[in-house]
Amino acid sequence: MTNSTATFSAWSGMLPVEDTALAVTDTGGTGTPVVYLNGSYASQRHWRPVIDDLGPGWRHITYDERARGKSERSADYSFEAVVRDLDAVLKARGVERPLLVGWSYGALLGVHWAARNPGRVAGVVGVDGPYPVGWTDDADHERIRRLFRRLRWAMPLARLVGNAARMSAEQHADIAIEAHKIHAALEPVLDSLTVPVRYVVASGEALGSRNDEQERMRTTINPVLARNPNLTISAKVASNHGTIVRKDFRAIAGATRELAALTRESR
Repeated sequence: MTNSTATFSAWSGMLPVEDTALAVTDTGGTGTPVVYLNGSYASQRHWRPVIDDLGPGWRHITYDERARGKSERSADYSFEAVVRDLDAVLKARGVERPLLVGWSYGALLGVHWAARNPGRVAGVVGVDGPYPVGWTDDADHERIRRLFRRLRWAMPLARLVGNAARMSAEQHADIAIEAHKIHAALEPVLDSLTVPVRYVVASGEALGSRNDEQERMRTTINPVLARNPNLTISAKVASNHGTIVRKDFRAIAGATRELAALTRESR
């Protein structure tokens, strides 16, 4: 999977960004660059099955967000900080027009970054997201806070497998609440996208959702798909939101190959 004749060196280390440092891994090579964007509190380790399926002919760039995985803590865990971090990683590694593969919160980051930088990205794979719906009222936000307060005892264990950040339960909740607000305002962003986006859609519920909430959220993408032909569903898979990267990595890799082929045809 060749992107250009330029060869980029492999690198793994800590990248200083603002008041923190991010753990970054770049496999280097001449292949099409793929930048993987993690779920809200997840680490880069989750992408290993996708990377293995795609193989060494691609340039794989993964990194841990602030206070996730091996990255250091920060005073700023906002969505705009996450956007700036992606900018910093791309600049530091000299990545041009990558494919962005994002899971959940990472998919939200991917489409926002693509909408702001349409000439700098080849396409986005959205792994069970983003969908233009979110909880915006105080009662639902308090429900999120209660959930993380109940889970705070399990967070040290969840960190060991890359599913929680090195931050408090309240900070976890703040990230989730902000993400819901951004999702609720997402429809104009999706309508504006001029780069190809391929969704890999999960099934069933996610942690903290109930009564088919997650499935109803997924249906909100349908009117956008009807309006914007750049967005399509590549696959609907059986796994749920939390297990999709581990269980349906082949579908994610397939959507990535689909986008790469499309960008080659458009040149």
